Order: sequence, then C-alpha cells, then structure tokens
Amino acid sequence: MVLCPEPPPKLKIPGSKITELTDDANHDSPKIERRTRGHHIERHKSCVVTLSDMEPYDLQPRRLLQTLETSKSPGGGSQCSLHEETPTDTNALHRHAIADAAWEALKRSIVYFRGQPIGTVAALDKSQGAALNYDQVFMRDFIPSALAFLMKGEHLIVKNFLVETARLQSREKMVDLFKLGQGVMPASFKVHHRNPTQKTESLLADFGETAIGRVAPVDSGLWWIILLRAYTKWTGDNSLAESPNCQRAMHLILRLCLSEGCDTSPALLCADGCSMIDRRMGIYGYPIEIQALFFMAMRCALSMLKQDSDAGFVNHITKRIQALSYHLHSYYWLDFQRLNDIYRYKTEEYSQTALNKFNVIPESIPDWIFDFMPSRGGYFIGNVSPARMDFRWFCLGNFIAILSSLATGEQAEAILDLVEERWEELIGEMPLKICYPAMENQEWQIVTGCDPKNTRWSYHNGGSWPVLLWLLVAVSVKLGRPHLARRAMELMERRLAKDDFPEYYDGKAGRYVGKQARKYQTWSVAGYLVAKMLLDDPSHLRIIALEDDGHYRSRAPCLKRSNSCP
Repeated sequence: MVLCPEPPPKLKIPGSKITELTDDANHDSPKIERRTRGHHIERHKSCVVTLSDMEPYDLQPRRLLQTLETSKSPGGGSQCSLHEETPTDTNALHRHAIADAAWEALKRSIVYFRGQPIGTVAALDKSQGAALNYDQVFMRDFIPSALAFLMKGEHLIVKNFLVETARLQSREKMVDLFKLGQGVMPASFKVHHRNPTQKTESLLADFGETAIGRVAPVDSGLWWIILLRAYTKWTGDNSLAESPNCQRAMHLILRLCLSEGCDTSPALLCADGCSMIDRRMGIYGYPIEIQALFFMAMRCALSMLKQDSDAGFVNHITKRIQALSYHLHSYYWLDFQRLNDIYRYKTEEYSQTALNKFNVIPESIPDWIFDFMPSRGGYFIGNVSPARMDFRWFCLGNFIAILSSLATGEQAEAILDLVEERWEELIGEMPLKICYPAMENQEWQIVTGCDPKNTRWSYHNGGSWPVLLWLLVAVSVKLGRPHLARRAMELMERRLAKDDFPEYYDGKAGRYVGKQARKYQTWSVAGYLVAKMLLDDPSHLRIIALEDDGHYRSRAPCLKRSNSCP
C-alpha cells in the first residue's frame, strides 16, 4: 500500500467568516485548552483520498472506498514509499473515508437564513419524492450536528441556532382555538422565501400544530437548554447565556415544566409522541426519556441562570431536582433483585408504609423480562404510573441518565453491564435499538393503532438508530469502558457509509435498511462524527457530560419485602 508523505488538507465547514445574526458585539471565542484524561485513545496517521481529488460533491461512499482501493501506484512512484499492508492500515483508511464522506454530507445539510448558517436539514435524500418535513431544521435532530460543529471549531452556526430559536419561542402558538404555553419551543422550522425577487426571508416554525398527531414537542425546550450549556462550556463564552433573551427563554421553559397541577409525582406528565419517539408508542404518562432530559436541563440551567435575579425560582428548581431524583431511583430503577421484589408484591395496599405504591399487579409483568434481566446489570424502566410499569428498555433515557449523573456510579456501571450482557438484543448487527423489545400482534394493534410505520422491529418499535451511537460512545468514555464504544463503532463502520447513512435499520438484529428510512439522514451522519471525535479525544466529553454532585441527589429508601410480600 502507498502512503503519502503529507496529511490530507483539513476540511473547512462554512460559517467561520460570516457576520453574526445578532446585534451583540462581535468577539472571538477563546480557544479551549485540551485536557487529556488518564486513558489514551490510539490515533492512526495515514493517507486518505481527499474530497478535492474527486468529482465535485461526489458523496457516494462506495466510490470513495473504491478510490481508496485503486489509489495504490502499480510501480511505486518516487514520492511515496511502499510497505506491507496491515489490517490496522486498512481499517484506518476505511475510517478516514467514512469521516470524509460524513463531513461533506454535513456541510451540504447546512441551512442559511439571510446569508447566515442557522441549522441543518433533517435529511438530504432526494430519492423519496415528497420531502414532507425532512427539509426542516429540527431541534432534537440538530443536537448531534451542533456538537460536531462545536468540536470542529465552528461555533457560529450553533450560536445562530440558539438565538433564532429563542426568538421563535416568543411567537404566539395556536392549535385550533387553543393557545400553547409561552415556554414551548418549536419542534422544527424552515426558511420561507416570501418574495423570491426581493430575496426576503422569514422563519416558519412548527410547534406541533402541523406535526403528525398534533403533539407539542416536550423535549425541544429541554434540548435547547442542554445545547446552550454545551455551547457555553465549550467556547467559554458566557455572554450568550447571560443575554436577556436566553435568560428569558430558560425561565419560560422551566416555568412551564415546573407549573403546579394535580400530579402527585415530580415527574413531567406527557402525551404520547412528544419526544424522539414522535408517534403513538404507548409512552404517554411519565416516559424515562423526558424525565432524564428534564433532570439534565434543570441541572444545566442552574449553572447558567443569574442567581441574584430570582432566588426563589432557583430554589424551586433545586428542590424539584432532588424530588425527581428520589422518585426515579425509588420507582424506575430495575435490577434482578428489584424485579424479584416486584414479582412477590402484595396488592391493594392502603397505608403510608405500602411498598407497592402504584398497585402494580405482578401478573402484569411481561414474560420476556424474566429472561432478559441478567443477574449482573440494571436500567431505568420506561414508565411508571398507577397500576402500570412499562418494563421496556429505552436507550436515550438511560444514556442521558448516565451523562447527567442522574444515575449513581453503581447504576451507570449496571446499565453498561446490561448492554454488554445483552449485546445481541440491544446492539445486534447495527447499533442501536431505540427500545426493546418490539410490540407485536394484538399489542401492536392496540398500542400503536395499527401504525404501518411502527411494525415490529421497525422505526420506533424496536428499530436500530445509528444516531444513538454517539450516546453509547459518550457513556462508555465517561465510565472508562471505551472498548464497548469501539466494538459498536466497528459494527457501524462496516455498513453505514455503504448504505448512504440511513435514518434507521429494521429487523431484530438491525440487518436491513429501514423500509421507509431516508438516506443521508443528517443526525445519522453527525452522530457518527461526534462518536468518532469523542473516541479520538475523550476530553471532548466535557461538552455534554455533567459531573456527579451529591447535593442534587436524595437517597432512595431501602425496599424491604416484609411489608409487601407474602
């Protein structure tokens, strides 16, 4: 194999020389000094075929990889030296080819508003006919893109996104004749060209009034706060978070979530389809994904809210964090011993000392959980409400619980133990199951309403989503277990680029490209890039992970079987 003496030119992503959208004083973001952790991730330095050597906008990974195969000089030119090809060299070339194709795809997904970068479209697939809403900028979809841009040193697009979405929040939001709360953030937005001849542009936001199912996105505001903290942490620029618009946006989001109602739980009550799982999937109530994001958003907000502005509000947030932590540890955590306790529960308990507080009927425990639960490992279950426990595994909620330090150190290790013990079920041939297991037959008919997109082992119903890889890598790096991340990366790198970065995969093992999956799905592209950069430099983890702080955690009570079991 031929190795070139010079490294490939560095890809430049648009945005670094563009004037900002805001009227704030321009300033250069300070360069953050890289800090290395105790462990070191090996980096491979080898020659890659750069995008400039190819046809313009040739994004086909197959052609990229073919170019790599044919790049060897038959006679061995004078400028290059020959050595015996090794598997390590081949793997490094393959990874570089995928990363180059991914960066180019991410560049092409950028949306501009009045000449400024403001986000990335959901997908660039032109083969599917109608774009539906895949040509819009989604709040949750932009998160991995934003992290990739920040790590790459392209901060402006993230700042513009945060500023403009905060402005969209202030708009009046109506669904039929009902006015939504002020704190609701848009699920997505797109650039509208009002007068093409005069080149006048405006932003059209969707707060749920045009979404499938007409559900407001509960997760959008929580992700916005988390992204604002990531931007502030990475750039060292506190001025954006301290600006009146961002302070107001955080207040509105959290006041909406903290508003008092008739609930007896500190968890956030939600409708079905209000998060990444945006179709009817039986997650109504108190889904773990929303609770983990809520916990993380509150912790992020406390680090950015001006403490002297509203001490009572800050105190309210702190108390809610403690109450939510206690609630989730007490009633959502499941391991082998806890499962055995629930299996032996008494019912119809009426007292302050009842252990079966939600009156869960042991006969309602699904059969699959007894074989799925290993003796080593555990996780936060999907949902808890009166007489109902959703025992399904939900990837996003559990990994956010680790990154936010909602999970204790022992619980975090147990979650990764579960992933390792049940690798075939949760990872399979393409990372990563969004939930497990899939619903089938009559359960699928009743819960999803016979949704043709959420058939068994497809889409949200047990489908495999490449975007979730960055979360697995992040938690693996945080817990000092990068071998799990590398193992998952190797699986994904076998097919992701060859399959044109699809949205999701179908099948019990994730072997098939999803039947309605869009190609060049932006968060599949960005998720891979974020995962790769986290593995290459573990110090990047500070952009998203929160350190444990015992001040925010209340100890869960020890569960004793004597009062609740026969």
